[in-house]
Amino acid sequence: MSFWEYLANRHQQLLTDAFQHVSAVFQCMVIATVLGVLIGVVSYRSGWGASVAITSTATVLTIPSLAAIGLLIPLVGLGVAPTVITLTLYGLLPVVRNSIVGLRGVDPALVDAAKGIGMSRTARLCRVELPLAWPPILTGIRVSTQMLMGIAAIAAYASGPGLGNEIFRGIASLGSANAINQVLAGTLGIVILALLFDAAYVLLGRLTIPRGIRV
Repeated sequence: MSFWEYLANRHQQLLTDAFQHVSAVFQCMVIATVLGVLIGVVSYRSGWGASVAITSTATVLTIPSLAAIGLLIPLVGLGVAPTVITLTLYGLLPVVRNSIVGLRGVDPALVDAAKGIGMSRTARLCRVELPLAWPPILTGIRVSTQMLMGIAAIAAYASGPGLGNEIFRGIASLGSANAINQVLAGTLGIVILALLFDAAYVLLGRLTIPRGIRV
């Protein structure tokens, strides 16, 4: 069976796996973004705090993703839980680091001006600092998403959702008629989804970042 015939025969299952892959990555990125920005907001004013935040989240990336999922299986079982925890932890570093860099890069004169007109610290953060820090934060989100698209495939090891199941089935049946087709379909699917995600972020940046800041 050719690759194109395989796609035609398995397109329904591939679409289901692709949807589950996108859903898992998107939901974990939402969680990682919220947590990462909060960590950045709490720590960016302190050199020591920022170092601890970046070092702690960077340490996660030194753990092989397969090992991380394997260690979580006895604690939370198979399926969605180890996938969500692993992807969220792996997605933190770029968001945390870029949040700290972005917030520290805001012109202090603008913050002082906002303070001078009576804005509270929370109002300054939400209406001045975070909007100005959004471009680097968005870059961090883009980097995290590209990483998680690949790492999510490993989740199939723990019966997680996504296109990784197609890859693992192909690897497990190497030598059979459709083994290469399965691995290729899963891999190309992940690459295509990653490109679509990145295109969506580019569009989001154009819609949310003022032209003057982009320049």
